[in-house]
Amino acid sequence: MDNRSRPLSVEGLTVSYGQREVLSGLSVELEEGDIFGLMGPNGAGKTTLIRAICGRVEPRSGSLRVGGDTGKARLKHIGLAPQEIALYPYLTVRENLEVFGRLSGLSRQIVHERLPWASNATRVADRLDERVGLLSSGWKRRVNIAAAILHSPKLLILDEPTVGVDIEVRSHLNDVILELSGSGMAVLLATHDLDQAETLCNRVGFLRSGRLAVQGAPADLVREAFGGKKEIIIELRRPAGPQDLMLLKRIGFTPDPASRTWTLLRGDADHQVNHLGAALRKAGIDLREIRLREPGLDSLFRRVLHEGETAL
Repeated sequence: MDNRSRPLSVEGLTVSYGQREVLSGLSVELEEGDIFGLMGPNGAGKTTLIRAICGRVEPRSGSLRVGGDTGKARLKHIGLAPQEIALYPYLTVRENLEVFGRLSGLSRQIVHERLPWASNATRVADRLDERVGLLSSGWKRRVNIAAAILHSPKLLILDEPTVGVDIEVRSHLNDVILELSGSGMAVLLATHDLDQAETLCNRVGFLRSGRLAVQGAPADLVREAFGGKKEIIIELRRPAGPQDLMLLKRIGFTPDPASRTWTLLRGDADHQVNHLGAALRKAGIDLREIRLREPGLDSLFRRVLHEGETAL
């Protein structure tokens, strides 16, 4: 597909807030039907990229095309479902969709024609006459997405759509996203939910310090980063003491700062896991669990972050 007609084409995008460069020469492209997972730690530039695409910040350099259009003309091709629920709680689902359809520039007739499609696509058709303020967070998320797609955008931007929802609701939202992608709509999914990204996305990108450190198909990225190696995961019953820390780091384990979990990448992990568990317990490490797994996007995310910290 030519750059001029892609749902999203970003080339060499640089955005600064004062003297601080938030995005630096960033490039990314989405084809029709793509679900692109945009990931990165807080402050990496995810929100700034979304704001730039939606025309809310002015890039210092680079180009932005959505549906082949630049400038304000590109905005008609964008649907945005923000992280914070953006609905009128005292209106019904139907009334909300009618309001947002009109705000997006559609005539009353077009809103009337498209409302059944948008409500069926997001599975809110049975709730159209219920007041939004009485709905659960999961149903509000669906209505938010329905409002974002009424004008049939080429690009749907979802900013942390699973925040505050349970596993069942997340599964239903995933089904909605897949169906929209299947219709040809490109989806830019900004998320911290690595399981969701691994399940849904045909491509992902990890933002680090304003740049896409890596991007590509999840399975390809993981295979390229880890080859045939597996991870030995240990979970401690209590925080590691100074001597424990020295031993674990000497063996090659890396810690998860948010938990008592440590990870070791080994090519011979299948043969080493039982021997290693016995050796650690003998050395006085209070293990709660030791297990083996294939690396995934969370493993890649940790590696990308570690490489960024090492480069600083």
